[in-house]
Amino acid sequence: MAESLRIPIFPLAGALLFPRAQLPLHIFEPRYRAMIRDAMAGDRLIGMIQPRDQQEPPALFETGCLGRIESVEELEDGRFNIVLEGLTRFRVTREIEAETLYRQIEADRSPFTDHEEEDPLGLAQRAELEQEARRYADALGYAVDWEAVSRLDDEMLVNGIAQIAPLDIGSKQALLEAPTISDRCELLVQFMQFQRMIPGGADGPETMQ
Repeated sequence: MAESLRIPIFPLAGALLFPRAQLPLHIFEPRYRAMIRDAMAGDRLIGMIQPRDQQEPPALFETGCLGRIESVEELEDGRFNIVLEGLTRFRVTREIEAETLYRQIEADRSPFTDHEEEDPLGLAQRAELEQEARRYADALGYAVDWEAVSRLDDEMLVNGIAQIAPLDIGSKQALLEAPTISDRCELLVQFMQFQRMIPGGADGPETMQ
C-alpha cells in the first residue's frame, strides 16, 4: 500500500484504536452514518483520531490510527454497530476540502512501522504491568478475569488496558503515540499509578464513548 492516502475520519475523544486491535463502535450521527455507507461501498477504511478541543469542528491531534471495518450491522433506524480492525497509525498531512458531511484528511503512514513484529516485554516489566493493573482495577471497582488476562500476549494486554482505562484525552494520546509496546507499557503503569494516588483518582474521568 502507498504510504499516503485519503481517508474519512471519525474524531472521538477517548476512543483509541491500535494496530491489530479491535474497536466496537455505535454509529448514530447522520454524518457518520453517511461515512459508514460510503466506506462500505469503497475500501472500508476509516481513520480514528482524537479531537483536541470541543469546538465544532474540533481541532485534531496529529496522530491517529487507520482501521478497516471488519463487521457491520445496520439497524432498522439507520444506525450502525461496527467493529474496526486497526491497521497502522498515521499522521495528518492536511485536511481535504470535501463535499461530504464528514471530514476527510490526507494521511501519512511512513513515520510508523506498525507492520513489524514488536519485541516482547521483559518478564519484570510484564509482571509490573499486571500487578499495577490489578491495583488499578480494584481501585475502580472493576471485576476482571485475571486468569484470562494472564493468557493475553504482551501487545493485546498493553493495548487492551490502554483502550478501556478511563484516562484523560492527553494520556490516551500519549499512549497511542508511544513508539513501542515497551514504551507504551511504561507510560501506562505511570498513568495508572498517578490516577490511583490523586484525590478522587479511583473514579477517573469518563472519556470513553
